[in-house]
Amino acid sequence: MLNRWLLLAVIVIVLDQTSKAAITSHFVYGESLAITSFFNLVLAHNTGAAFSFLSEAGGLQRWLFSIIAVVASAWIVWLLRKHQTEKLFSLALAFILGGALGNLIDRIAYGYVVDFLDFHAAGYHFAAFNVADSAITCGAALLIWDGIRGKKHASTVS
Repeated sequence: MLNRWLLLAVIVIVLDQTSKAAITSHFVYGESLAITSFFNLVLAHNTGAAFSFLSEAGGLQRWLFSIIAVVASAWIVWLLRKHQTEKLFSLALAFILGGALGNLIDRIAYGYVVDFLDFHAAGYHFAAFNVADSAITCGAALLIWDGIRGKKHASTVS
């Protein structure tokens, strides 16, 4: 069962890296293409964390976030091994693992994370993101859902 969750994480990594390769081969840094009235493809580089947090930290953040990703990934693999029969929990962890490793590959290879999905409305642009970020966000939402569901289940059993 553990292999199923690790395979899912690998699929997330492949989708993430393939999409980033496609964007970087067709766009130059900063280039944008309007797809709809609320969505653009754009080639952006994020040297920080989510929402460019610490992007101006002078390069140290590259290694800080890389170390955090490696430690978190090791912990997630341990959790997957321990809880592999808990489907929703493991699904969430597999998404987070794949996303963390997808962005880690960028950080190590380039010193930044490639972002390209740009949603906007009324002149406001949400921070550009990528497939790995989406997987991490979905995984986090599933963890919350699993936690809420578990509490509901526990309260109906008592």
